Amino acid sequence: MKQDGASISFETPAKINLTLEVLGKRADGYHALRSVVMPVSLSDTLTLSTTEGYISLSATAEPWVDLTQMGPLERNLCVRAAKLLQARYKPAFGVCMVLHKRIPIGGGMGGGSANAAGVIRGLNTLWSLGLTRGDMMELGAELGSDIPALVHGGAVLMEGRGEFVTGLFQGLTEATCQGFWLVIANPGICCPTAEVFKNWKAGLTPPPHFLNNMLSFVRTGQVMAISDVLYNGLQQGVFEQYPLVAQTASRLKTAGCLGVLLSGSGASVFGLVKDEAQGREVCQELGDGLWHTLVHTCPVV
Repeated sequence: MKQDGASISFETPAKINLTLEVLGKRADGYHALRSVVMPVSLSDTLTLSTTEGYISLSATAEPWVDLTQMGPLERNLCVRAAKLLQARYKPAFGVCMVLHKRIPIGGGMGGGSANAAGVIRGLNTLWSLGLTRGDMMELGAELGSDIPALVHGGAVLMEGRGEFVTGLFQGLTEATCQGFWLVIANPGICCPTAEVFKNWKAGLTPPPHFLNNMLSFVRTGQVMAISDVLYNGLQQGVFEQYPLVAQTASRLKTAGCLGVLLSGSGASVFGLVKDEAQGREVCQELGDGLWHTLVHTCPVV
């Protein structure tokens, strides 16, 4: 974060789900989840500046981002996060938020959740609230399932409705956590998360050992092994409901990716590659007509 007096500016990274298990529907209506989540180097930029009390949000975007999909400002997660902190802690300030979007909206990469997580962390600094990471994660859980994991930062195991988060690299040295390269592609459509979960049907589940294998492979950066244990319980339903997403996955496979998976509830799909050079070859093979980007994971907090 870069702070200059009453203003602070920082990046809010997108995420991918290397695994996403939907374990069933809970009594409260939410779905029980278990997911290995990793941030990646694609990010939005958020600038927060103190005001005399009001809260405002303005947004710009790269050409591939459709800002009309953000919806009404009063329902935006950035605004809701700022209002939650203002109501809970009664600071003497408001905030003017300026957001520049690069993460496709409704793409299963947690862009809105990452922005809200950034607001919580940024306002904790800007308003001198003195909140712990645990405090901020609890606030995030009041707003959305992905937010606690993104407030925590780094590679995590997310469980429950998203409120239980465990860092994957605690106690490990940075030399152990080099991360890996992947290509993300998006067909330019939106897969509403609520609709995807509404249409979810219980099906085959991965074998019990697959999660432990994934955790071990992520910690040691074994991209070839990771590509063999990718799993998303929502993928089949999304591919059936949105053929363009299935076609995007096929294009990544044909272009040479080691393993391909739907991220979150879609519509973005990612393909793992062995190194940056292969990632550039995949991007060249995909060519024009399909939005895609080469990114690196950001596993270490």
